[in-house]
Amino acid sequence: MKNTGVAIVGFGNIGQYAVKALQETENMELKGVVEISDRLEYGRQILPDVLFAEDISKIDDVDIAILCLPSLMVPDVASNILKQGVNTVDCFDMHGDDLVALKARLHALSVKNEAVSISAAGWDPGTDSVIRALLEVAAPKGITYTNFGPGMSMGHTVAAKAVPGVKKALSITVPKGFGFHKRVVYIEAEKDTDFEEIVRNIKQDKYFAHDDTHVIASNDIDKLADNGHSVVLERKGAASQASNQRFVFKATVTNPAVTAQIMINSARAAMKQKPGNYLLIEIPPVDLLEGDDMEALIKKIV
Repeated sequence: MKNTGVAIVGFGNIGQYAVKALQETENMELKGVVEISDRLEYGRQILPDVLFAEDISKIDDVDIAILCLPSLMVPDVASNILKQGVNTVDCFDMHGDDLVALKARLHALSVKNEAVSISAAGWDPGTDSVIRALLEVAAPKGITYTNFGPGMSMGHTVAAKAVPGVKKALSITVPKGFGFHKRVVYIEAEKDTDFEEIVRNIKQDKYFAHDDTHVIASNDIDKLADNGHSVVLERKGAASQASNQRFVFKATVTNPAVTAQIMINSARAAMKQKPGNYLLIEIPPVDLLEGDDMEALIKKIV
């Protein structure tokens, strides 16, 4: 069977872990990495045997592109790649209306170009979304609380870095309980910038506007950086008219590493779907797993 040709788009933290995950994945072959920043030359130095290019059109035999990009870049980049008939997987990390709009846009393009796209293939949204769905299966009536942290949020950190006047940033998520969070944002500002204006712009950003956000000046962000994160999902509800059912799921992760692994496994699943856009809750879990021996998978997992 022909190996699935994979291109990694973006060679930041997630992209570098995606390359490592591919090295341990059967039936998938890295065809090249797309990067337009200074990480292109860095990648060529540390991975001299891998093709690095500034556009996916310069990489041959690509079946699927793994988009290791900030969420705000995903809609346009995914759209352009799907128009070329190449499948995509992204780790878009916004919820609600933003995700609904992305799904509608990429679904139309996927169907038109006979391609498959999987969106929000990270750990939240992503695998945590699947857990939330299963908890609701067990207790249809009730409330699920998702509590993140303490730990670094990649999406919030990227959003803070994009604010004018910010040289470096680190956003830490601190759980307050019952699904509420505090954001502690450490900022290393550019010289001759208005720090108070930076604070205002961060607090108005959609990533931070709905949470209790604290912005703190720092002279050395690198000493604070830690890619670790965690989550606690808790559902309390009723099953078969019996109340007081309680379920708790806990996870501690290295944020970019687990995101990359989920995306690689989602790429495997994408090759088994008909044209369209999918979230992880729409994909049979077995399609994400390595191996096609159903009997062996049943014995191992079921």
